[in-house]
Amino acid sequence: MILMNLTATPQWLDLAPGLRLLVGPLTTALMVSARADPAIEALPEGASQEALALAMAKAVARRAVLDWEGVGDDEGNAVSVTPEGIDALLEIWPVFEAFQTMYVANGLILDAEKNVSAPSPTGPSAVATDTARPAKLPAPTAPQD
Repeated sequence: MILMNLTATPQWLDLAPGLRLLVGPLTTALMVSARADPAIEALPEGASQEALALAMAKAVARRAVLDWEGVGDDEGNAVSVTPEGIDALLEIWPVFEAFQTMYVANGLILDAEKNVSAPSPTGPSAVATDTARPAKLPAPTAPQD
């Protein structure tokens, strides 16, 4: 069963000590829009997976981040959310990783309820219990006519 959260309420993500992002829900429309971002389309053919992942994370964040706390300029003054600011923020490795883990990956994983038994593995290491005693001797070969 897929657990659906149908609320479109923005939520705060605590990405690092003192850094929080207010993000909207990760919707299909947001992801489709991010995939069509000019920065992604401008990537050269054959771009590395790392370059694609960074460009996609930035495209998603530019659409999802509504506000932030704990982001300031060189003098320590709080700054407003801008597309350039979001891109710069995601150039910080721990922030990028936290955003990928807490927002992007979390939104892409369908959480199934864990209220049923998982199927048992097949083969000689299966977890099912034996129902018959082992044979004592090998069975004789069938007669051939």
